[in-house]
Amino acid sequence: MAMLYAQVTHSIGLNDLCDALNLRSGPLSAIRGATAPKRNTLSHANSTRDAGLAEQLFWSVLGHLGDLQPKFYGSRKSELLRRFRRTVHAVDSTVIQLVANCMSWAKHRRRKAAAKLHVRLNLQSLLPQCALIKTAHEHDNTRAIEVCAGLADGEIVLFDKAYVWFLHLWQLTQRGVFWVSRPKDNLDYRVKRRRIKRPAGKILRDDEIVLRNAKTRKDYPGVLRRVVAMVEIDGVEVQMAFLTNNLSWSAQTIAELYRCRWEIEKFFRQIKQTLQLGDFLGNSENAVKWQIWTALLLYVLLRFEAFLSAWDCAFTRLWAICRSMIWSKIDLIKLLCSYGTAPGSPRLRGAAHLDYLPGFEPNF
Repeated sequence: MAMLYAQVTHSIGLNDLCDALNLRSGPLSAIRGATAPKRNTLSHANSTRDAGLAEQLFWSVLGHLGDLQPKFYGSRKSELLRRFRRTVHAVDSTVIQLVANCMSWAKHRRRKAAAKLHVRLNLQSLLPQCALIKTAHEHDNTRAIEVCAGLADGEIVLFDKAYVWFLHLWQLTQRGVFWVSRPKDNLDYRVKRRRIKRPAGKILRDDEIVLRNAKTRKDYPGVLRRVVAMVEIDGVEVQMAFLTNNLSWSAQTIAELYRCRWEIEKFFRQIKQTLQLGDFLGNSENAVKWQIWTALLLYVLLRFEAFLSAWDCAFTRLWAICRSMIWSKIDLIKLLCSYGTAPGSPRLRGAAHLDYLPGFEPNF
């Protein structure tokens, strides 16, 4: 509870967290008789208590919420994903900056330290399906097999060119998993068949290719598909190439499907802008993992509140509302359902004398 409170309120240190909870000892005791932790106790717990407990708690809570509301796992259907009757995942990683002179275990460069969060995100529900916390010096494709281990036959996974490792891509193809990525600039290939003779609209090329390099051809002996299209980015159309193992989709579908990968970038932006991933309450690897797993747990809890209340505003606004009324006796679901509308106030009815300062109440 203390770590969740630190995420909601953006506590900047252990003293800030412990003092704030101690000042709210009365409302805090209503939660199963909880008491505010001492600074040394919390610091010792962050450094010695296994962070695997936080990871287990995250996955168990996510599974429990899915059992309570099965539609929670597929509550969001965008127009781009509506045509696919299968699960679509996005795989990517984000770097979390740390303090270099305090965290030698995560040394990234000469004067920098960082951790890297690898995530496989379900794009229908925007919920993580796999998460790994590693040091930032590792390349993304070294964790690709672990992140994609849970993909089933017929599912779709999207990732950028950093995850292009042909041995792993061939394993996904053998398992029946469809993938879409971007080819590296130095890709050595031979066009086996041209699916279109001339540009058609925004599709410039649509070719079936095979790899020519001996090593990559050994890793991926099958046929690939390379699509070149004009894609609009920030109001400007640029030429982009896409690589996939699916030979039946239209070229336009492949280009639009890759655009859905932007949702995982929005996910990383949301958790970095709202949750406490800038200042860490501990310097050890264990303490950093505790805080990251707690941040992901709070993200899932907020998403569940958004699902129950049919929240259609920004995630940042949802977090700000929960942060501002965390100690108020307000029905959160009713508040979110009626937010921005006139009727149905969710606040508790107060007595008339509460409108006056103590000692200045009139005689009622």
